[in-house]
Amino acid sequence: MALLKYESQVRAPLVDGNKDYHQVTEDIIRPIETNPSKLWWVGFIISIGLLCFGVVSVYREVAYGIGQWNLNKTIGWGWDITNFVWWIGIGHAGTLISAILLLFRQGWRTGVNRAAEAMTIFAVICAAQFPLWHMGRVWMFFFVFPYPNTRGPLWPNFNSALLWDVFAVSTYFTVSLLFWYSGLLPDLASVRDRAKLKWRKFFYGLTSFGWSGSAKHWQRHEALALVLAGLATPLVLSVHTIVSFDFATSVIPGWHTTIFPPYFVAGAIFSGFAMVQSLLVITRKVLHLEEYITLEHIDVMNKIIVLTGSIVGCAYLTELFVAWYSQNKFELWAFMQNRVNLHSPLGWSYYMMMGCNVLSPQIFWFRKLRRNLTVTLFMSVIVNIGMWFERFVIIVTSIYRDYLPSSWSTYYSPSVWELGFYLGTFGLFFTCYFLFSKFFPVIAVFEIKHILKKSGDNYKEKMTIAEQEPAEEFAHEMLHAH
Repeated sequence: MALLKYESQVRAPLVDGNKDYHQVTEDIIRPIETNPSKLWWVGFIISIGLLCFGVVSVYREVAYGIGQWNLNKTIGWGWDITNFVWWIGIGHAGTLISAILLLFRQGWRTGVNRAAEAMTIFAVICAAQFPLWHMGRVWMFFFVFPYPNTRGPLWPNFNSALLWDVFAVSTYFTVSLLFWYSGLLPDLASVRDRAKLKWRKFFYGLTSFGWSGSAKHWQRHEALALVLAGLATPLVLSVHTIVSFDFATSVIPGWHTTIFPPYFVAGAIFSGFAMVQSLLVITRKVLHLEEYITLEHIDVMNKIIVLTGSIVGCAYLTELFVAWYSQNKFELWAFMQNRVNLHSPLGWSYYMMMGCNVLSPQIFWFRKLRRNLTVTLFMSVIVNIGMWFERFVIIVTSIYRDYLPSSWSTYYSPSVWELGFYLGTFGLFFTCYFLFSKFFPVIAVFEIKHILKKSGDNYKEKMTIAEQEPAEEFAHEMLHAH
């Protein structure tokens, strides 16, 4: 009967199959010790190709200036800042799954948190590229550092939201990196102890920092996880809030609105979970981890996607209402003529955003579709396309027609080098992710073992039997009594 204290039988098991501790270690660490599959090599080579295209595109921009991008009088922010905000949003799900769900003791996070944390780090690295190269003369980047200088009366503007971005994103990256790496230590030690090749023993011995698995190590590890979770939780909310201030603190119609902070945070969680779904559906198949990344995990994350998608939809409608109710004719013009009007040059992008972000996720109200892997993979891609269009709509449709009709842009489309830069960040992201999946456990082994005896398939069966036995005994006694 002691088993009944662990968890309700209503929840589906989070680890399928009859697993013990040794089998968990074997299943998760084996992909590191064996040669990569053909699918891994195909994906890795494509990623390297995209990365090389991105390097060439960045070289063109640095050598010849940002005139290589199709920026003009009104559109000073094009694809680069759109992609910056998009990648920052992608990085939100990892820390949310790791920190907030850890503090709330949500057991389902254990199958997906490691890959999500790695995704956060790689996404922030990709995001950081865009404002850096957007500077044009990138070799002068030290001018943005907040330190007194001897080159005249030049001080960084602490009132600028762009400088707040530097502090927020760098802090977020540092805490996320520490969270991810500290969580890896017990598993790196397991790989070290199983290693047979010299370079493996040296590499994993160095990176595991002498982890011995003693009670003191576990105690400190758990304390550190809680401290980092406490630090990371406000960062999940603050980072995209501060990114939204890049727009909300301006007076541009379409940007000057107080709804941006919560709306950006909800959108970031929305797109971040969609990217986690894309990665995990593929990872579980390629690395044969179907018993650890289960349909229960997919189902729960799809519920979060439909929730945050609905919140984002409410934010879109609120923007339209405020533009009308405020009676600000410039704000109303930005929405009704530049966005909602299908006859405007970029009106189609607004409807792409609404269709992908608000309408399409509603299919996840149906349980059968939430647990369908093909639908999940397709929808996760659709959601991230929609979230990219959201950033594009906010940035480009707000500024491509300003107060001077003489400077109006009839249309905006990226140059091949803008497109190459964006594809190059995909190459960087997936190159990092493929290397991570080859040399590090993509699932936290020790956390799976922690939940095995309360959420594993075979232990759930024992709990069911334990519940049924007293009931059968009671029925038997009552029968004899009569």
